[in-house]
Amino acid sequence: MSKSTLSRSKPYAQLAAYLLFCAVILAVPSFVTDAFLLNKFARYLALGLAAAALALSWGYAGILNLGQGVSFGIGAYAVAMHLKLKTSPVHTGSAGLPDFMVWNNLDHLPWFWQPFHSSLFAVAAGILAPVVVALLLGSFMFRARIAGVYVAIITLAMLAVVNLLFIDQQAYTGGFNGITDLAWLEAGGVTFDPYSPAFYYLSAGALSLCLLLGLAFTRSKAGLILQAIRNDADRVRFFGYDVAAYQSLAFAVSAGMAGLAGMLYAMVLEFASPTFMGVPLSLSMVIWAAVGGRGSLLGAAIGAILVNFMQGSLSESFLDTWQLILGGMFILVVVFLPNGLSSLIGILADRLSRPAGPKAEAVPVDALSDAPHAPRTPS
Repeated sequence: MSKSTLSRSKPYAQLAAYLLFCAVILAVPSFVTDAFLLNKFARYLALGLAAAALALSWGYAGILNLGQGVSFGIGAYAVAMHLKLKTSPVHTGSAGLPDFMVWNNLDHLPWFWQPFHSSLFAVAAGILAPVVVALLLGSFMFRARIAGVYVAIITLAMLAVVNLLFIDQQAYTGGFNGITDLAWLEAGGVTFDPYSPAFYYLSAGALSLCLLLGLAFTRSKAGLILQAIRNDADRVRFFGYDVAAYQSLAFAVSAGMAGLAGMLYAMVLEFASPTFMGVPLSLSMVIWAAVGGRGSLLGAAIGAILVNFMQGSLSESFLDTWQLILGGMFILVVVFLPNGLSSLIGILADRLSRPAGPKAEAVPVDALSDAPHAPRTPS
């Protein structure tokens, strides 16, 4: 098979892989009727969306965001504020205040809580607020041409600051406990019980939509420019492109996806906690993307789903050694598959498409990886 034929077939193979994955996750309620399992799978899909969001900035623009939990947490708190105001009076004060505000001697609802009576405002805030924060921070970093490990350090520092801020403002955010006892989301006459097929479809639909839109974005001119910036920012800048603007765009789109993932995660767990903005969860997102393959939105999502599924399964079967087993698996993936599990598709396609003969040149095709491979030169 020639290089030109493989190059033409690769976009279709990628789209087929994405559509197949979307069809599989949307078909799960047809085979799984246990409410607890549906809730667990919905949680995995929300985390998969968070990993895909990180892969968009890390795998395509080369921006390693160790503070992805900020966007994730802001989205979670936005929807939690709305759902808290919808709880029954048993969980609120006599004036309809959230319980933690009553405990902190507040006698009226703060002004910035008022708009969250609207579900549309809460959803918009959960997506747009992380985008605005990312644009502000991104403009500061990328206009100053900060790159590499320094971006990781700045985002990690931002994560620590925001986490402490939410914990410190106990009267308004619930402090260490966060916002608990949430009502169920109601939209369009449908009540999204976290243990119902309706909520699972909400999570699966959100992940599917974001993956397909993300694939279209990475295949657009902006996506290709981002990949060029990742490889050599100075060369792209020489051709007259505003590198900082494109980097800020990737950073903001990734933040918006993470905010949506945080909203789904808060709804499925029925609480929002400052741990969502903690360092462990943000670093876990990096691990999920690395295991699945940071060069593929779909690979990162699958990596998050697999790692969390294995973590849940191993913790039930191996109470004392599950972390050791999981750590060993991570080491094997990093050593033997540095490009993540999604690179397995390319390896298999490479071997299947290799013509017979000692001088035949193999051309890798990865159905999951969205980033184009550099052409090989014959040795």
